[in-house]
Amino acid sequence: MRLVLDTNTVVSGLLWDKAPSQLIDAGLQGHIELYTSQALLLELEDVLPRRKLARRVAASGLSIAQLVARYALLAQSVLPAVIARTSADPDDDHVLACALAAKADLIVSGDHDLLNLKTYQRIPIVEAAEALMRLPQR
Repeated sequence: MRLVLDTNTVVSGLLWDKAPSQLIDAGLQGHIELYTSQALLLELEDVLPRRKLARRVAASGLSIAQLVARYALLAQSVLPAVIARTSADPDDDHVLACALAAKADLIVSGDHDLLNLKTYQRIPIVEAAEALMRLPQR
């Protein structure tokens, strides 16, 4: 199963032990394929240094650069598809363009604007807990 994780889901997966971290673990174990793009990795680099995440980043025992590098190694990077502007937030369009290029089975996000779309080009947009329920049984 091919998944594109929105940056908020990646951050949650890297820093907290909840449903998003289980998706990252499934990627590490080879049960799913994770996809990203240069734009999404740059957004991750931009989000992780935020003050509200400082304590969680420190608790991870890794630097921001190490967290980004680990995710970049785990997720296959694709050249995003060219899409028409779909959202008021260009970051949301980066997620959609990546998912289209990756031929993703799911887009996983905690962003209400993306979740409200429900699908994009027949790709379901779901929260992490829903994605976990849709994963093939291991």
